[in-house]
Amino acid sequence: MTLSQNHPMLDGRTQDSALIQALTGKTPSHHPVWFMRQAGRSLPEYLKLREGVSMLDSCLDPAMASEITLQPVRRHKVDAGIFFSDIVIPLRLAGIGVDIVPGVGPVLDTPIRTAEQVAALPELTEESLEPIREAVRLTVAELGSTPLIGFAGAPFTVAAYMVEGKPSRDHLGPRTMMHSEPEVWEGLMRWAADASGKFLRAQVEAGASAAQLFDSWAGSLSLPDYEKFVAPYSSQALDFVRDLGVPLIHFGTGTGELLSAMRDIGVDTVGVDYRIPLDTAIERLGQGVSVQGNIDPALLTAPWEVLEAHVREVVEAGKQARGHVVNLGHGVPPTTDPTVLSKVVELIHSL
Repeated sequence: MTLSQNHPMLDGRTQDSALIQALTGKTPSHHPVWFMRQAGRSLPEYLKLREGVSMLDSCLDPAMASEITLQPVRRHKVDAGIFFSDIVIPLRLAGIGVDIVPGVGPVLDTPIRTAEQVAALPELTEESLEPIREAVRLTVAELGSTPLIGFAGAPFTVAAYMVEGKPSRDHLGPRTMMHSEPEVWEGLMRWAADASGKFLRAQVEAGASAAQLFDSWAGSLSLPDYEKFVAPYSSQALDFVRDLGVPLIHFGTGTGELLSAMRDIGVDTVGVDYRIPLDTAIERLGQGVSVQGNIDPALLTAPWEVLEAHVREVVEAGKQARGHVVNLGHGVPPTTDPTVLSKVVELIHSL
């Protein structure tokens, strides 16, 4: 299947944008930049819109999810929107009991830990994804020539939440399961890959010009465990969108030792977190992929001259790569002054 002829990547809106050019190794007109978690608690307009509305409800209200996605693009003049959602939205859409508890994170009504529970997991249906498609359609209609990036959690991070039932520091539950009950693990990861893949495909078909798989917890894994128990399912999730021809981005935190394996599942760009120098990451990845990253979010509250020097270093290091999309090495901290982010965008665009 191919994209519809009025998709932004086919009708002249986004295929020549700086973001798409950098993701695919072409030479953009300027250094493209966007920020993970650019839509969210750092913006006063977001806090006002979200008053009295739960996180999951805001993600599933198409008009609200669209407006939240658009807010940082308007304010900061970034080179992409990132679809506002949450890693556990596919679970909620499939009918699994999950909520996001303020100050805690995603919490499942019942953790998924047995073969029987995995076998009973409900399928994510096409019909349930309609609020996601509608939110993307509304967003793309407003973005014009600015591309929208689709969002999904990678299967390991989704499965880690499902096994633990809540956020975890070391992810012992899923790491134990993959070794002690490999069949159960395989079933769970197949389900998570299917859900994440369908979630991404709905966004791309509705108008997203690129897609990013976020593996927040992959850094807890050894390279052998990642290659055997995780990477095949991340690849399976992306198989849902490969035929659509949009650039694919793969990002994980704490994944300096996993970068080449993350590349090898078949992506256009690998996201680099702040824990590894960008030039080192580029050496490990080679010239077959572009890179995205990796400004340290902690420096967003440092004196401007410190932040400016760091941003310049990141942009300079990125010139060694096939292509470079400037981003943070993790999400925007909620306490960030939004005027600083706007200033960072101005600086990057001037270089």
